[in-house]
Amino acid sequence: MSQPLVVVVGNEKGGAGKSTLAIHIVTGLLHAGRRVAIIDLDLRQRSMARFFANRQTWAEANGHVLPMPTEPDMGDGKALARADETEQLARFETAFAEAKQTADVILIDTPGGDTALSRTAHARADQIITPMNDSFVDFDLLGQVDPVTLELQKPSIYSESVWEARKHRAITQGRNATIDWVVLTNRLAVAEARNRRRLQERMDKLAKRVGFRVGPGLRDRVIYRELFPFGLTVADLSNEVRPVAVSLAHVAARQELRNLMQALGLDEALTPLNAAA
Repeated sequence: MSQPLVVVVGNEKGGAGKSTLAIHIVTGLLHAGRRVAIIDLDLRQRSMARFFANRQTWAEANGHVLPMPTEPDMGDGKALARADETEQLARFETAFAEAKQTADVILIDTPGGDTALSRTAHARADQIITPMNDSFVDFDLLGQVDPVTLELQKPSIYSESVWEARKHRAITQGRNATIDWVVLTNRLAVAEARNRRRLQERMDKLAKRVGFRVGPGLRDRVIYRELFPFGLTVADLSNEVRPVAVSLAHVAARQELRNLMQALGLDEALTPLNAAA
């Protein structure tokens, strides 16, 4: 049996849209027929896990059958958050081993912060996806800039964390075992063009220096928020599944999801979306 693709959504800053990005990637893969296992390491908030619980409840209440990921049981999240690192890591290892037995893709959503669980997950990744808001505030976790000239000075703490994960993977799995790191500018909104250009220039320089690809994320759209309580994304919308009024904005959001999946190299997930558009 071939090994599943391990995708880690990570960023040590909270509020960057990790869980929103994670649920859209998972549903895109599910509609492409992939067997997906999810592991939510944000033990207190568990936004991704709650989304798919809502999805199951909504589908059953409305007589629909929706594709669902599997989720290995790690126990009560709040209780596990209070446990020591040894127990947390043991639970993760058990869940990860279970996911490997059944999934084509394992997607791990990590908390906003540096934890032993998050570091372990990053070291297992085949692909790390890092969303960041269109702001120098978020960029500060990736790279530091000179406060006078705004010239890039050096990689920052999260870039160093990814470097450590890459080093660990090379040591444990061989020099050819690489991690594909993709940074997505997420929650794009109307911004002053000069500031955005400055940020993009620093992103391009840092990408060459520490080795990540830059891709498109998801804009700050109402549709993403209003579908969340139902456990649905734009990938689920059809003539039968339509809990909100459909508009041209939903067509744009669907195209945005296609662009995201393509940027991640998950092109095979595009066909069902194209057929449904």
